[in-house]
Amino acid sequence: MTELPLAPVERILKKAGAARVSRKAAEEFASVIEEIASELAAECAALAKHAGRKTVLVSDVKLAKKKGF
Repeated sequence: MTELPLAPVERILKKAGAARVSRKAAEEFASVIEEIASELAAECAALAKHAGRKTVLVSDVKLAKKKGF
Protein backbone atom coordinates (compact mmCIF):
# COMPACT_ATOMS: atom_id res chain seq x y z
CA MET A 1 0.00 0.00 0.00
CA THR A 2 1.25 3.44 -0.87
CA GLU A 3 1.26 6.55 1.27
CA LEU A 4 -0.11 8.74 -1.51
CA PRO A 5 -3.88 9.12 -1.71
CA LEU A 6 -5.23 7.58 -4.89
CA ALA A 7 -7.64 10.38 -5.88
CA PRO A 8 -4.87 12.90 -6.70
CA VAL A 9 -2.92 10.19 -8.52
CA GLU A 10 -6.00 9.40 -10.59
CA ARG A 11 -6.43 13.13 -11.37
CA ILE A 12 -2.83 13.32 -12.58
CA LEU A 13 -3.41 10.40 -14.94
CA LYS A 14 -6.67 11.91 -16.20
CA LYS A 15 -5.02 15.32 -16.78
CA ALA A 16 -2.45 13.47 -18.87
CA GLY A 17 -5.26 12.19 -21.09
CA ALA A 18 -6.56 8.96 -19.56
CA ALA A 19 -10.33 8.67 -19.91
CA ARG A 20 -10.61 6.12 -17.13
CA VAL A 21 -8.15 4.77 -14.55
CA SER A 22 -8.46 1.46 -12.76
CA ARG A 23 -7.77 1.29 -9.03
CA LYS A 24 -4.85 -1.09 -9.60
CA ALA A 25 -3.36 1.27 -12.21
CA ALA A 26 -3.63 4.20 -9.79
CA GLU A 27 -2.01 2.10 -7.04
CA GLU A 28 0.87 1.06 -9.30
CA PHE A 29 1.36 4.62 -10.57
CA ALA A 30 1.44 5.87 -6.95
CA SER A 31 4.01 3.20 -6.11
CA VAL A 32 6.24 4.31 -9.00
CA ILE A 33 5.87 7.97 -8.01
CA GLU A 34 6.85 7.16 -4.42
CA GLU A 35 9.92 5.24 -5.58
CA ILE A 36 11.07 8.13 -7.76
CA ALA A 37 10.30 10.66 -5.02
CA SER A 38 12.25 8.63 -2.48
CA GLU A 39 15.32 8.57 -4.72
CA LEU A 40 14.99 12.30 -5.37
CA ALA A 41 14.61 13.02 -1.66
CA ALA A 42 17.73 11.01 -0.85
CA GLU A 43 19.70 12.95 -3.45
CA CYS A 44 18.39 16.27 -2.07
CA ALA A 45 19.40 15.27 1.46
CA ALA A 46 22.85 14.23 0.26
CA LEU A 47 23.34 17.58 -1.49
CA ALA A 48 22.32 19.48 1.64
CA LYS A 49 24.66 17.37 3.78
CA HIS A 50 27.51 17.90 1.32
CA ALA A 51 26.95 21.65 1.64
CA GLY A 52 27.16 21.35 5.43
CA ARG A 53 23.46 21.92 6.00
CA LYS A 54 20.69 19.95 7.66
CA THR A 55 17.99 21.82 5.75
CA VAL A 56 17.12 20.88 2.18
CA LEU A 57 16.73 24.01 0.08
CA VAL A 58 15.03 24.71 -3.22
CA SER A 59 18.46 24.80 -4.84
CA ASP A 60 19.10 21.21 -3.68
CA VAL A 61 15.87 20.05 -5.31
CA LYS A 62 16.65 21.88 -8.55
CA LEU A 63 20.19 20.50 -8.64
CA ALA A 64 19.00 16.96 -7.97
CA LYS A 65 16.47 17.32 -10.79
CA LYS A 66 19.23 18.50 -13.15
CA LYS A 67 21.29 15.45 -12.20
CA GLY A 68 18.65 13.23 -13.74
CA PHE A 69 15.71 12.81 -11.43
